[in-house]
Amino acid sequence: MRLGIRLLFAFFLINGIAAFFVLRVFTAEIKPSVREVMEDMMVDTANILAELASDDLAAGRMQADGAFARHVRAYASRPVDAAIWGLAKQSLDFRIYVTDATGRVLFDSERQAEGQDYSQWNDVARTLRGEYGARASRDVQQDDTSGVMYVAAPIRVDGRIAGVLTVAKPTRTVQRFIDRAERKVLRGGVLLLALSALVGVAVTVWTVWHVRRLRDYALSVQGPSGDGPPPAVPQVPGELGDLARAMERMRERLEGRDYIEGYVRALTHELKSPVAAIRGAGELLHDDLPEADRRQFAAQVVEQSERLQRLIDRLLELSKLEQRQHAEAAAPVALRDCAERAIAQARARAHQRRVALELHGEGASGAWEAELVTLAIGNLIDNAIDFSPEGTAVRVELHGSTVAVQDAGPGVPEYALARLGERFFTTARPGGQRSGSGLGLAIVRRVMLLHGGQLRVRNTAGGCRAELLFA
Repeated sequence: MRLGIRLLFAFFLINGIAAFFVLRVFTAEIKPSVREVMEDMMVDTANILAELASDDLAAGRMQADGAFARHVRAYASRPVDAAIWGLAKQSLDFRIYVTDATGRVLFDSERQAEGQDYSQWNDVARTLRGEYGARASRDVQQDDTSGVMYVAAPIRVDGRIAGVLTVAKPTRTVQRFIDRAERKVLRGGVLLLALSALVGVAVTVWTVWHVRRLRDYALSVQGPSGDGPPPAVPQVPGELGDLARAMERMRERLEGRDYIEGYVRALTHELKSPVAAIRGAGELLHDDLPEADRRQFAAQVVEQSERLQRLIDRLLELSKLEQRQHAEAAAPVALRDCAERAIAQARARAHQRRVALELHGEGASGAWEAELVTLAIGNLIDNAIDFSPEGTAVRVELHGSTVAVQDAGPGVPEYALARLGERFFTTARPGGQRSGSGLGLAIVRRVMLLHGGQLRVRNTAGGCRAELLFA
């Protein structure tokens, strides 16, 4: 499972569990909280009404002809149209009844229980004992919405409890407020969950993006390839930034070590052949040899010494180029001027190999480093001369910001085209010789990278074509 999916799953799991319990607590507390507030208000109402009813109870006028009874029944028939926080109230819901000291109902605002014995109901029984009397009952036992809350208060006459006044209110009258509060809590909870999910996704994407940048950077830490400047250190915050900088220091150490190891290994391999040839020729020169053989072996020593010198010179050139990050151009440079200088430097060698050099086109001018451009064109020309048969020509063609060098040689095997430009990789010259070191095209590729350009080599019907595409 990917890191991003794991982080997102863990975030949603924690967030979901927290939201579930928080919403459950909120919704579970709404109903009892509303009913507790309702009960508190009913306590105040019952005690006020008990005081108002005490005179009629003491005078024996609690029945319908008493002032208290008339006022209560007038309350029950009073029209009302109130908007309470957006919810309409169009009926008065209190039921009020009064019992005497024995629990017998003397007055009922709904005329349902007058004359009945309520002494066993908790609201009446507990109040007559001097305790807080309240109860909650259902009109229909199986219907939770039919519940009614009863709160009682003692009616005192001359300091003694002479009766009980009970205020009753159906719980369904506040259920609308409970339902609305629950809906608001649930909507708020869903919105909070959605916002938390968005935050979780954003944090996960941010984290995974930076981690992937570090991963890609770590994959690039494989030592010097010679194909371009090292990758930039990812700019990431906090501990991830510390990790990126630690990777950069590790990459620098690895590149330094691998660079030296690669050069020593490749150089040792390339030096073996000329050194062995020089040693063999030198040993033979100690013997008495015919003059022709002596001249042949002496020429071999000179030839292999020159090969070593070319190898060392090109290694030094490539090493200097690989330490640079970009080309330096002081003024616009014409490609034709660079091509002419490169041809002039290679003319003597081409004449020796009986190969003609031709220059076609004018080319463009640009912000390039003249010395490096000349070096790159010269290496392509030298390479083309090596592969050109006697009596043929090497054509240097200029078109815009492109320089092409075309030879008439046998071309390059298809399998080797992708590897051209690697250090010490070379193919057989005409006749089967392997006199090259592979450093020439490596230098050319490095020059093009410093200029932001590209080296492209392909076979044509008449030989091989190498193109320098400057940016």
